[in-house]
Amino acid sequence: MTNTDKEIQADYKKRINRVFTFIDENLESDLSLATVSEIAFFSPFHFHRIFKLITEETLNEYVTRRRIEKSALELLHKNSTATAIAHKLGFSDNSSFSRAFKKYYGISPTEFRKQNPNRFSKIRQLSKNGQEYPDHNKYICIIDNLRNWIRMNAKIKIAELPKINVAYVSSIGPQNLEEAFGKLVRWATPQGLMNDETKMLTVYHDSFKVTEASKVRMRAAILLNKPTEADGEVALTSIEAGKYIVGSFEIGLNEFEKSWTGLFLWMNENGYRKADSNPFEMYHNNFNEHPERKAIVDFYIPIE
Repeated sequence: MTNTDKEIQADYKKRINRVFTFIDENLESDLSLATVSEIAFFSPFHFHRIFKLITEETLNEYVTRRRIEKSALELLHKNSTATAIAHKLGFSDNSSFSRAFKKYYGISPTEFRKQNPNRFSKIRQLSKNGQEYPDHNKYICIIDNLRNWIRMNAKIKIAELPKINVAYVSSIGPQNLEEAFGKLVRWATPQGLMNDETKMLTVYHDSFKVTEASKVRMRAAILLNKPTEADGEVALTSIEAGKYIVGSFEIGLNEFEKSWTGLFLWMNENGYRKADSNPFEMYHNNFNEHPERKAIVDFYIPIE
């Protein structure tokens, strides 16, 4: 690939990043091909091709999936009715919402909320893999184990986080996250942004509870301590100030999912409600340099 090709590819991804942000902020609005392609400064025909090349989904498939997955999280974490959720996320009526939801998860929104007694475990997408929810006794055992895990392995506090500025590279699926961090480090190093105090983050725009892992959108990010300019695939954004549950862990790489799940359990059992902004991880070491290959990491859940 020539330098010109790389520059064009980076420009395309930069424009698609703008589209991702626009969709996230306007799920209840008109997200037609004509509307969204204008955000990317592409013709509708060209945008359709580029978007599918990068995401492996058409715009309509992506928007519908995001709306359905957002509604699933609302059903799990909010007390909103299905009708209110349908209206909030741009469905014409409750019946069209129910049909779309059932097509994706294999059950109606009402049944989904009823069948998922455990609001904290990974959701089984019944229509895709046919696995059932755990029975009551197994569910109680899972919850007890998570409580014990959190009590023994996490230091948890509620903190007010100031606005922080970050540079990031987008990644679709954890399989591409390491590459995204590599691009970010290669950009940051010559600018003097990499040192012993540098904090790396992973910001999650989707939840593994409701989104197929390969489609989870994340940002490989670096905390900025001085003004800088975006370049190519590297974009700049801010994590807004707010209240967070902060769980501090020293864990193996195979314990991240358990830690997140346990922290969400702690959130629900202590009466907190997740805010609409995105959770993230902040790393305090290089796990490869730890004698037990453990990550020293803080998990942040935004709360209302």
